[in-house]
Amino acid sequence: MADYHKAGLLYLKDGRVLLCRKKDTTSLLILPGGKLEPGETAEECLRRECREELGEVEITGLRHIGDYESSAAGQDGKTVKIELYAGELEGTPAAHSEIQDLVWFGPGDDAALLALSLRNVIFPDLRRRGLVAPASY
Repeated sequence: MADYHKAGLLYLKDGRVLLCRKKDTTSLLILPGGKLEPGETAEECLRRECREELGEVEITGLRHIGDYESSAAGQDGKTVKIELYAGELEGTPAAHSEIQDLVWFGPGDDAALLALSLRNVIFPDLRRRGLVAPASY
């Protein structure tokens, strides 16, 4: 069983994925989303976390992509389970709360910038399934 249970949003625009860089804990890029609170569904968590992290946005068209387990970003020896959902954002996302930057990550960008869960587990699966473009690095 994973140490952390999180929900993540896969938001694609023009072949790039919206990712976040936190102010603390890690400089690696992560998905928008966060840790589920007791009694909260993954979809409820995503809606709450995206409002906190991305500002005045609403998620539409959510669909479950898969569940992934990996090493947790910035937490040595800890693991994370991520329930990944794809969806669209209404409104203009901007960095809020613990988020320092928003980054549009594409196939030619440096994979070393990604959290291990994205680099080693999630993106390879999404590429195999044709959900994101193949890497060109």
